[in-house]
Amino acid sequence: MFYQNVTSLDEALEKGMLPQLETFSCPYDSSTGEGGIIRIVFPEFTCVCPKTGYPDFAHIYLYYLPDKLCIELKAWKLYLNAFRMIGTFHETVTAHIFETVKKTISPRWALVAGDFLPRGNVDTTVIFETATPRPRGADVLIDTFNPHCKG
Repeated sequence: MFYQNVTSLDEALEKGMLPQLETFSCPYDSSTGEGGIIRIVFPEFTCVCPKTGYPDFAHIYLYYLPDKLCIELKAWKLYLNAFRMIGTFHETVTAHIFETVKKTISPRWALVAGDFLPRGNVDTTVIFETATPRPRGADVLIDTFNPHCKG
């Protein structure tokens, strides 16, 4: 089985297997409170269950109010695609992505959601949000996460 080719997240981090996120200067002043919230949806995220070796599929949602830096989209795509053969739990990978975003761009506010598709009739959505107040207008962009399973 392909499970032999799976690398744990810890090992991938030690070996530097994940590409660095690239950034660019924020083209507007986000301190005015007039908006500028960015939403990026990546509907083709995959990683591997560290227990079974089976693939996990998710939509990764990133919402953020930048401070000085924005995430370059191609780098974001390559970063998320790098998880394809990495064995990690849903909660762990979502937390890692959230921490990477915070460390890379130091946003004024951010929310990362990993909305994983069901496997074995188990539906998981993991959400991390900064403690800073949610900016005005963010609720218009943020999706309501409904279960994928019938229940």
